Amino acid sequence: MNPDYLKKLLCPVTKKPMVYDAEKQELISVEAKLAYPIKDGIPILLKEQARPLEQQDASQDSNVAK
Repeated sequence: MNPDYLKKLLCPVTKKPMVYDAEKQELISVEAKLAYPIKDGIPILLKEQARPLEQQDASQDSNVAK
């Protein structure tokens, strides 16, 4: 996934930048506490498809490289 491309994507809920988790292939919205999946290289930015973050996930994901 191209990091420059990912920097341009905003969370559809908060309208703020997200954090890319390459290991989990997700875009993390720390403020919304949601993880959006990336499937076949395509970010799925639908709230209905997002995974709710647990408290532990949110603290770990805030440390993932942007």
